[in-house]
Amino acid sequence: MLAAMTDTHSFPHLLAPLDLGFCTLPNRVLMGSMHTGLEDHARDFGKLAEYFAARTRGGVGLMVTGGFSPNITGWLKPFSSRLSSRWQVAPHRRITEAVHAAGGRICLQILHAGRYGFHPLSVAPSAIKSPITPFTPRALSDGGVERAIRAFARCAKLAQDAGYDGVEIMGSEGYLINQFLAERSNQRTDRWGGSPENRMRFPIEIVRRTRAAVGRDFIIIYRLSMLDLVDRAQAWDEIVALAQRVESAGATLINTGIGWHEARVPTIVTSVPRAAFTWVTRRMKENLRIPLITTNRINMPEVAEEVLARGDADMVSMARPFLADPDWVAKARTGRASLINPCIACNQACLDHVFENKRASCLMNPRACHETELVDVPIAQKKRFAVIGAGPAGLACATTLAQRGHTVTLYEEANEIGGQFNLAKRIPGKEEYAEPMRYWGNLLDELGVEVHLGTRADAATLQADKFDAVIVATGVTPRDPHIPGQDHAMVMSYHDAVMGGRPLGQRVAIIGAGGIGFDVAEFMTQDAPSPSTDIARWTREWGVDTTLEHRGGLENPDAEPSPREVWLLQRTAGRPGKRLNKTTGWVHRAALKAKGVKMLGGVTYEKIDDAGLHITIDGKPQTLSVDNVVICAGQESNRTLADELIALGVPVHVVGGADVATELDAKRAIHQATELASRL
Repeated sequence: MLAAMTDTHSFPHLLAPLDLGFCTLPNRVLMGSMHTGLEDHARDFGKLAEYFAARTRGGVGLMVTGGFSPNITGWLKPFSSRLSSRWQVAPHRRITEAVHAAGGRICLQILHAGRYGFHPLSVAPSAIKSPITPFTPRALSDGGVERAIRAFARCAKLAQDAGYDGVEIMGSEGYLINQFLAERSNQRTDRWGGSPENRMRFPIEIVRRTRAAVGRDFIIIYRLSMLDLVDRAQAWDEIVALAQRVESAGATLINTGIGWHEARVPTIVTSVPRAAFTWVTRRMKENLRIPLITTNRINMPEVAEEVLARGDADMVSMARPFLADPDWVAKARTGRASLINPCIACNQACLDHVFENKRASCLMNPRACHETELVDVPIAQKKRFAVIGAGPAGLACATTLAQRGHTVTLYEEANEIGGQFNLAKRIPGKEEYAEPMRYWGNLLDELGVEVHLGTRADAATLQADKFDAVIVATGVTPRDPHIPGQDHAMVMSYHDAVMGGRPLGQRVAIIGAGGIGFDVAEFMTQDAPSPSTDIARWTREWGVDTTLEHRGGLENPDAEPSPREVWLLQRTAGRPGKRLNKTTGWVHRAALKAKGVKMLGGVTYEKIDDAGLHITIDGKPQTLSVDNVVICAGQESNRTLADELIALGVPVHVVGGADVATELDAKRAIHQATELASRL
């Protein structure tokens, strides 16, 4: 059939097979390792098996599991994922058999947390506490180092016995192997420390003994930290020497690792440019014979194809994009790349969940890691639904209903779909938020959803049309902060500020320091286009040394100056931004600090007049002489239409911000809408 033909013309490098000698991968796509939370308990391996099988059916060439510790001291947290005993092998066969039945290959990642272990049993090269954990690790003895090496090799052999096609040895991101390689965490004076040759003995022995344990025809990926992004780290010549010795020790592939978890440079958040680090893989590629994999912020086939076409790597690794769309490769292969559900690198449902000890998922695809639970109920009868509002909740609901076979009519008062995402995509560093509108727009066309833009739906008309039910996704309205003088000409809403409804002055006060307040502050302090669209500008702004002359790849940051003076204020005492998401909040705070934004907590708003914004902090009054005051003081649900329909007796379901107005929570809204639509 025509629909099943391979689109090798569009992505010839991406879809080309890769010969590893003893096996051939069908394409150049690696689904990289990412912990989901399902790895920690064997009782969840059935769910994990379907999670991987779905991505295998979607065409991924090779997959890597989340990290499994080779022993107890290597745990990420107590009782987390581990493969160190014979009795743990059998449950893994559920995963490998499911993947092989679907025609795929999968490797198990071996990850020893070292001083990143969140438990009192943690060990490290030296007894130096990491800045991101509360426990000081015990320094490994010489015998302890030997036992750790044997544990890696034993874990690899157990993985082979469990049916895995290979292993990935995690030597990056600041975990145990990386800790041995850097002076900042290795202060040993024995054969495992001191000189670069001694420090790299640990990973070389791990690879050598692993190859001896598993034989020739077994994939060994070594995850090499090519850019540590911390001080007192590896020099480039040391990293090259290590890569060459890892190759000689028996690695099949080398995968690129970027940054330690304690680094001051963001590596995977939305504001990082696409393919921002592939240049370092290209530098390494000149020194090796085995294939190299590059990674970080590669999310669409066009990006991956360009990276491979210019010779930066032999293969690309992506993790979160396969949470967003398990059929990523299949859609690229069959000419349907425009229908790929995009990863926007928000981290809200994946990494944030993992750090909160919750199961990972995806803001754009709440079925991710819930493949056996969030399933569509078969429809007994095709129905007609109206969805009011084409924001994230309405779009998720409308497309899910249509995918199940229902007839859907979508009404949107604005002249474009997207709702609050149309604000987000204008924020510097959030340009990626334009991608969901591309996806949803194409999907609406594909599914034949009847879309009415620029149309305000009214209760009487909806009642007369006799829909089986109406889903109200009308979003939110700004909360009134009740500040005397808030009707002054200098005051504007965050919508007007971001959408360009009114000009902005040179001195601006922002009332409200939640997610919206921080977005507005970044909008105010950054000229368009933002560094997120330019790798050279972004690396300069964050202090990434692309010459690799400095250890760790760091140099002094050189942030572009803000075009205006900005105050970011909140009523709550304490540091603004404290409640932002764990994995991205620090990036926003650091970016605004670099722009000189004055962030103040414990503020009482007294009044606004010609003199500016009058406030009180710690009982002391002061006046901010500003040109504009932007109100970002929260939202309230817009339930007017829902209430009118209920009064008329029309069957109604309310989703998204219209149901709960909490910081414009798209993750909750999309999940709620998808779950509702899957069972109507």
